[in-house]
Amino acid sequence: MAARTGGTVDDGEADESWAAETEVHRTGAPLVRSARAALASVEQLAGGLGTALLGLALLLWLVVAATLSLVGVGLPLLPPALRALHALTHRERARLNRWGPEVLSPPRPPSRLRLAVTDLTVRRELRWLAIHASRGLLLGLAGVLLPLAALRDLTFPLWWRLVPEEANSTSVGLGTADSWPDAVPVALLGLGWLAILLGLGPAMARHQAGPGRRLLNGGADLDLALRIAQLTATRAAALDAHAAELRRIERALHDGTQNRLVSVTVLVGAARRMVTRDPGGGPPPDPSTVAELLERAQTAAEQALAELRTVARGIVPPVLTDRGLAGALSGLAADCPVPCRIEVDVPTRCAASVEATAYFVVAEALTNIARHSGAANATVAVRSRDDRLFLTVTDDGRGGADEDGGSGLTGIRRRVAAHDGRLRLASPAGGPTILEVELPCGS
Repeated sequence: MAARTGGTVDDGEADESWAAETEVHRTGAPLVRSARAALASVEQLAGGLGTALLGLALLLWLVVAATLSLVGVGLPLLPPALRALHALTHRERARLNRWGPEVLSPPRPPSRLRLAVTDLTVRRELRWLAIHASRGLLLGLAGVLLPLAALRDLTFPLWWRLVPEEANSTSVGLGTADSWPDAVPVALLGLGWLAILLGLGPAMARHQAGPGRRLLNGGADLDLALRIAQLTATRAAALDAHAAELRRIERALHDGTQNRLVSVTVLVGAARRMVTRDPGGGPPPDPSTVAELLERAQTAAEQALAELRTVARGIVPPVLTDRGLAGALSGLAADCPVPCRIEVDVPTRCAASVEATAYFVVAEALTNIARHSGAANATVAVRSRDDRLFLTVTDDGRGGADEDGGSGLTGIRRRVAAHDGRLRLASPAGGPTILEVELPCGS
């Protein structure tokens, strides 16, 4: 049965009501999205109008300075104009970056006239200035005037009687309205302006921003340079992570397994000397003493074997190969002293190195939670979307996690950076702590 406030309805009425509400949502959602897109486009066009007005003034400055330079008078005006051009393009890049993909800033172009004449960046900025001061200005004016005209004409029937008769004209200035039959078509004209804004506003904003995104971007060379710098940093992080892992393995073998094996060698050697002692040189060996030495040697050998298995699991966990990432993380959650819930939505297997990195990230994060957070619960969520693996580890502890405090976060960041991934940490005082990691699935 479906219940409502004030009574009940049967299943048929509930289904009809649900269907009606669903239809309203389906028809309303596109309108809401269109309205939001139109509002965003108006804001973009208004911002572009500001830079277009400045660009128009700068363009006139350059034209006047270039004209006067023909007679040798305007040359001193050109370097300040170029500096103003660089400042305006920097402002336009910042505006475009707020509304879409990042527009990279090229190296600062020269302001000296002789160098600027042959500089490719300056030429591109001048081309943008000419386009933005003309087409961008017109689009910006349209983006500002359209909503004003729509608002004026839509509300015209409400106030046309309150203004002088000669002011009762449409927003385009054609005709006057001095009666209700004349006021209604003005409101319909306002609906037309609104429809144009909803339909063409986003396209107008894209056309206004297009020249800036095309001409003011740093270009492929800058993209390549940034990518090379990023890959250099990633390689350094990978080498650091590899060196840290080798040191960890070396310490585990040297401090644990090697000492155990030395003990085994000493105990077995002592037992052998007792057994092979010359019978004429003293009393016969005590079998119980020999057995005790051999038992201690066996115990040390078993401990060395267990430590070797632990080190081997720390290099490449076999559970990942046997049970996959979901099974491996479930095992980590079962061993964690803090109650931990695992949510895994990974339809296909990722590369083995990526799964190993995800496993170690979660293992280190759960270790930190158990040692430092004082949390009562923890959650690990893993999902894959668009060839990316997303991990989120959350706990309800005291917060205040510090990457520089020796909590293992530096090692996690190095592992993630080695795969060209991303790590974000939010740990305000008082909690909760949220660790988010993004890894490419195929690398």
